[in-house]
Amino acid sequence: MWGYITETLQANPQLAIFLTLAVGYWVGALKYGSFSLGAVTGTLLAGVIIGQIGIEISSQVKSIFFIMFLFAVGFGVGPQFVRGIATDGAPQAIFAAVISVLCLLVVYVACIVSGYGPGLGVGLLAGAQTISASIGLGTDAVNQLGLPAEEAKAQLDLIPVAYAITYLFGTIGTGWILAFLGPKMLGVDIAEACARYEREKLAGGTKDANIMSAWRARDLRAYRIREGGSAAGKTIAAAEGLAEGERVFIERLRRGDEIVELTPETVLQSDDVVAVSGRREILVSLLGTAEEVEDRELLDIPVEAVDVLITSKALNDKELVEVATMPETRGVYLNSIRRGAMAVNIPVMPKTKLNRGDILRVAGTKSSVERFVSAFGYADKPQTVTDMVLVGFAILIGGLIGAYVLPIGGVPITLSTSGGALIAGLFFGWFRTVKPQIGNIPQPTLWFMNSVGLNVFIAIVGLSSGPTFIAGLKEAGFGLFFWGLFATSVPMLAAPYIGKYIFRFDDAINLGCCGGARTSTASVAMVGEQAKSDVPMLGYTVPYAVSNTLLTLWGLVIVLMIT
Repeated sequence: MWGYITETLQANPQLAIFLTLAVGYWVGALKYGSFSLGAVTGTLLAGVIIGQIGIEISSQVKSIFFIMFLFAVGFGVGPQFVRGIATDGAPQAIFAAVISVLCLLVVYVACIVSGYGPGLGVGLLAGAQTISASIGLGTDAVNQLGLPAEEAKAQLDLIPVAYAITYLFGTIGTGWILAFLGPKMLGVDIAEACARYEREKLAGGTKDANIMSAWRARDLRAYRIREGGSAAGKTIAAAEGLAEGERVFIERLRRGDEIVELTPETVLQSDDVVAVSGRREILVSLLGTAEEVEDRELLDIPVEAVDVLITSKALNDKELVEVATMPETRGVYLNSIRRGAMAVNIPVMPKTKLNRGDILRVAGTKSSVERFVSAFGYADKPQTVTDMVLVGFAILIGGLIGAYVLPIGGVPITLSTSGGALIAGLFFGWFRTVKPQIGNIPQPTLWFMNSVGLNVFIAIVGLSSGPTFIAGLKEAGFGLFFWGLFATSVPMLAAPYIGKYIFRFDDAINLGCCGGARTSTASVAMVGEQAKSDVPMLGYTVPYAVSNTLLTLWGLVIVLMIT
């Protein structure tokens, strides 16, 4: 039976890929306390073990999935990348660039001191900085060196060895340094720092805080306006304005036996019955001595909740407290804000600023939501169909640009088709926030391109290098682990101080910026757990977008630096 399975896998390498993915995702999901290897490391290890039987796979398969993965990465981070470069996110973008360069330099120092070649250099970079995507560009760069075939293969086989040795501490070490050591280094209580940030920077005072509470809590009730009530004789707009610091809206009105059409100038009369949305505890005070009544017909208002992709400049960098007063937001309630490729939750507070490209979960009457969407964005409703015209042409354009070779000092410099796909993803990901009509890639498809695309690439790397992995491990030596510890720790120990004393980041978001600059979502989540707040995520998205791009490109750069 074992002989049959082995022969079948050797004759049908596509089956070996699926076996590697299944085992890799299963192993990667296993929990050891709060730690797991992750799908990428699990897939690599599974590939190395399965590859011991000797499986040959066309390199074209690896290239196809990797280029798909890089395009998805760029498409996801494009809006934050462009915003960080072009707007007030620039300090965070520059910080990310500084930390990314520092990550590159420590790997370069390790390679020079230890005499590592390009294979170990790429693996050390990818593992210590947990940037698996750099393996692909590093592989392309090694293939461009013009080395003899046997020597090039030897260097390529060392990449997964170095990655596997250094990745473990790269993941655990980053989270531990930022979440547990970081606050002690900075001398702050991170929970108190986040609470203070919410009070001072996001709440903006009691009145504004009340406005925001009504953004998020919606109730719909029917009231009869009595003679002498505070709302009697006032227009709809004036009656709504009686509750200073609150967002309440008169949605419908019954006068006698008829439901009449409303305008802001409609004058309320005694015995009118109105359907009002807002916080229940303030509705009675708004309408004076109002009597709550049961009126199912009046309350039968079509409502919906949708995700809205913000594309309008009118909301870009606007605080929520300002947005709440705009006519277009009348009757609209905000449930959540998601930002960036990782769709991290941003605190919904009065002084929270919106960015173009944010996804807002809003609710309200159908007409109110439609007005909001028409004014500010695009209804990002669940879709199952991917615009493959966009994907195909975008990758083609990026690949054509990236394939161009520029000789500098006799050295052929090129982004490669993979790097071009990353740049194309950045552009089209940003462009969709301006023109969402160009096409859509649903979130499940992005996940597939991102996760499965990368892991098919990693599976083939593991399968191909399996027979030589043990020999490579002996060649690399145990010292590589300590160089990985060095390459992971130095940037992360320096980053909080750089953020605090050079860039003057607030203590509440500083560690979030550090985690973003190392593209470590897990570490920022750990910081958030310590802080009991989502505030650190405000510093995460722009650095993540910039560093995710730069650290990936460093796979090419490190090869050029050490050869």
